[in-house]
Amino acid sequence: MAMTLRIPAEDSAALARIAKLENRSQHEVVLAALRQYVESMSRKVLIHEVMRRELPRYAEALERLGE
Repeated sequence: MAMTLRIPAEDSAALARIAKLENRSQHEVVLAALRQYVESMSRKVLIHEVMRRELPRYAEALERLGE
């Protein structure tokens, strides 16, 4: 899928510097950052889902531990 990304000039300059430093295209740097973000968020969503499903099961024990 093609996409247009509009970023502020300051961020664009920082992206250009990083890409040049890493000898990669700005496109590659943005894709790597996006993949890292998606992976991180996927873990958080998974953890949240497990907690939502499992915490009620252990609510009484956790309440006792908190006393």
